[in-house]
Amino acid sequence: MNIHPVILCGGSGTRLWPMSRGGYPKQYLPLAGEHSLVQQTALRLASIPDAVAPIIVSNNEQRFIVSEQLRKVGIKPASVILEPVGRNTAPAIAVAALVALRNEPEALLLVLPSDHVILNEKAFVKAAQAAARTAADQRLITFGIEPENPHTGYGYIRRGPKLGGDSEAYSVAAFVEKPDLATAKGLLEEGGYYWNSGMFMLNAATYLEELRRYEPEVVRHAEASLDAGKHDADFVRLDEQAFAASPNISIDYAVMERTSRAAVVAGTDLGWNDIGSWSSLAEIGERDENGNTLIGDVFAEGVKNSYIRAEQRMVATIGLDNIIVVETADAVLVAHRDRTQDVKKVVEWLNASGRQESVTHRRVVRPWGSYEGIDQGDRFQVKRIIVNPGARLSLQMHHHRAEHWIVVKGTALVTNGDKEVLLGENQSTYIPLGEKHRLENPGKIPLELIEVQSGTYLGEDDIVRFEDTYGRVSA
Repeated sequence: MNIHPVILCGGSGTRLWPMSRGGYPKQYLPLAGEHSLVQQTALRLASIPDAVAPIIVSNNEQRFIVSEQLRKVGIKPASVILEPVGRNTAPAIAVAALVALRNEPEALLLVLPSDHVILNEKAFVKAAQAAARTAADQRLITFGIEPENPHTGYGYIRRGPKLGGDSEAYSVAAFVEKPDLATAKGLLEEGGYYWNSGMFMLNAATYLEELRRYEPEVVRHAEASLDAGKHDADFVRLDEQAFAASPNISIDYAVMERTSRAAVVAGTDLGWNDIGSWSSLAEIGERDENGNTLIGDVFAEGVKNSYIRAEQRMVATIGLDNIIVVETADAVLVAHRDRTQDVKKVVEWLNASGRQESVTHRRVVRPWGSYEGIDQGDRFQVKRIIVNPGARLSLQMHHHRAEHWIVVKGTALVTNGDKEVLLGENQSTYIPLGEKHRLENPGKIPLELIEVQSGTYLGEDDIVRFEDTYGRVSA
């Protein structure tokens, strides 16, 4: 009986703005170590006996980000399921269960959010093995975290009687919604409560059986979206109409709070943190003698109990206490540590204002590489473009802009109308408005060039694609 890990890559992480953004959320960022959170989640699985290649659940916009990040750490997923729209965790896990059961009728699912930190890998493996033993007996296991403080941002699980003599699992007596502070303090004083981690070990067939019992429409639309979906390279594209018709509901509300088969395994000493805010991240960072976590090019004089992070420029701080400072290329956040949950209000304001700082960074990742805005003004824009070895952009044209390309490093193969030209360092070319064109890197090192756009409209939606390696051809 194999364990089929399911890594959920949804979520926008708005409370970790300005680093986490709609187009590049927190799970893809190296917030707590050298690897991104999704890479850490996938690498952690290697220590679990009987764990097979993971099933990834993502969306169309982020499919190449997660694929490239896993490739960089040598992990090939069993499947990458692409949700056309977000429908919460119950439908996502239902599709993953269907995929796993087609390969193994007795599959167990280890369901993991991709944006959590677990510092103690051995404790995680031990908890997973204990959960697998219980899940094999047609149980649905949730991982509980022993509470360290009366946290109001987590739901709680009340532990019931132990299941069997040598079992490390307990029945679930009750689920408790996120409490206010007084209630949370009362739960800790009473004892027998865990934080709800959002991680699960599920008997796949049992999960679908219980889901059919309580939310049959979720299973029906999950099956329909998978059967009518398309396989594209390594991706499973769910049918949009069928999946969008599914109820939008979490696994907790759909099944775990209603089934008699729920159990909880305590994740003891996991070093678990869901990084729900900058203050949460500050709690797990290394601190100096003044209680500060300083990352990047930071000067701190008379600063205490603060988290200062410089991504692009030097940041100088003087006389601060209990402050969060996060600097990126195009935005800076300064907040009191007690108010970091309100960062989402900044994102709401940016969205309401139609600004892009909540959606994209100055450096935007694409399946072929990346581009970064350097300067812009009236009728012009300058970008730094990097194309990975062997990659190429779509064959495209623009209605409103012309482009100049100057090669800084590497070799560029340029299609310009009916001509092809090979450009080396310090060479350039001009793409007239309305001309079909394509950029390709035939070399073995990254291609770096400067693009100067000029025209009446310079938005990214002024692209008509005629041919594309990555399936993005325009209608």
